[in-house]
Amino acid sequence: MEAITLYREPKLKDPFMVAAWPGMGGVAIIAAQYLREKLDAQEIGSIKPDDFFDLGGVFIEDNIVKDVEFPQSRFYIWESGGGNDLILFMGEAQPLINGYRLANLIIDVAQKFKVKRLYTFAAAPTHIYHTKRPKVLAVATKPKLSKELERYDVTLLRQGSITGLNGLLLGAAKERNMDGICLLSELPIYTVQFSNPKSSKAVLQVLAQMTGLEIDMTDIDNWARERDAEIEERIAQLRMFSEEEAGGLIDYFERLAEQTSAEEMQQEYRTEDLLREIERFLKGKGEQKGGN
Repeated sequence: MEAITLYREPKLKDPFMVAAWPGMGGVAIIAAQYLREKLDAQEIGSIKPDDFFDLGGVFIEDNIVKDVEFPQSRFYIWESGGGNDLILFMGEAQPLINGYRLANLIIDVAQKFKVKRLYTFAAAPTHIYHTKRPKVLAVATKPKLSKELERYDVTLLRQGSITGLNGLLLGAAKERNMDGICLLSELPIYTVQFSNPKSSKAVLQVLAQMTGLEIDMTDIDNWARERDAEIEERIAQLRMFSEEEAGGLIDYFERLAEQTSAEEMQQEYRTEDLLREIERFLKGKGEQKGGN
């Protein structure tokens, strides 16, 4: 616990933990930040960054070298006043080294506060149109949790992999016999480079169902509508180009809007080629409020 600093250690009632970092579409970190803001969760501690990050240089301002700033990893709490309390962990970046050690430090804090269940969020990029409601996939650390997940509006992830700390944290939880669940929201493959609040809302809705949390979704709904309108405007701009320049993409988006299943176009498009073409037209309004 030497790498962990706790400013206070309140006695929590049957807490669960949510952990998040920046990733594709900002799905996880946007959801966690929204949760923190709406619940007014208070910071109670952090993990020292020294063993997990390195810097490639420093910034200069007015001829003076600025203070060195490492990505921060912080813990927050929300006390429900009656139900289950919440510990929220948020990292500003995925670690460059020693990721599994960082995962175990997070589990150390979870066990200190007697957390019984851990949740993480992630993105599942696929061929889905941005105006459609994304599905949520789910994976658990124990068979009994898979049975429980069947009661909710999720699709069980039967096979595959979960990269980064979302996966490492589940691995550390399983190794230490803690219940762990990862909720992965579908993410339009052409939005992986910028924030997608609709996908973040999808995982928050399932979390609310599973934990009894009441979360005001008004602001994230408004943001999602704004983002949809921005993307629609970009797609409309495609029609200003010649068929030789943008004909393939126009066809892709038209078919995507009409399809009923993401699998319909899964085999028809090479992801790398598609993303290169889409980047030419859609990138530009992709600044993320919640990280990348």
